[in-house]
Amino acid sequence: MTPRVVVDTASPVPPWQQLTEQLSHLIGAGTLAAGSKLPPIRQLARDLGLAPGTVARSYRELESAGWVTTAGTKGTVVAHRVPADPWVMLEQAAAQYADTARRLGYDADTAAAAVKAVWG
Repeated sequence: MTPRVVVDTASPVPPWQQLTEQLSHLIGAGTLAAGSKLPPIRQLARDLGLAPGTVARSYRELESAGWVTTAGTKGTVVAHRVPADPWVMLEQAAAQYADTARRLGYDADTAAAAVKAVWG
């Protein structure tokens, strides 16, 4: 995989979620094209300094969201029909943001205020 992903293990966002968000962004942006093969779980875990279970969870999340498919010996590949509905993508991003805000101890009003502050 040519595009670089970086996982910050000191971040309050779990590594599996960081990886999932970055890969879904690369796929959604077309940087990882349909049919592109993702690295094997063990290889990517080794490259990123993560546990294989962390990468496996990210791949499962991507598969359940429709970004990738996994086919035994063929490995994990970018789906040919990735989620394209902008509203679905916005909802997914909002759900991830809400999870992060909750983990950091913020309520919905504070999280919404943070979005408004950066919206400009």
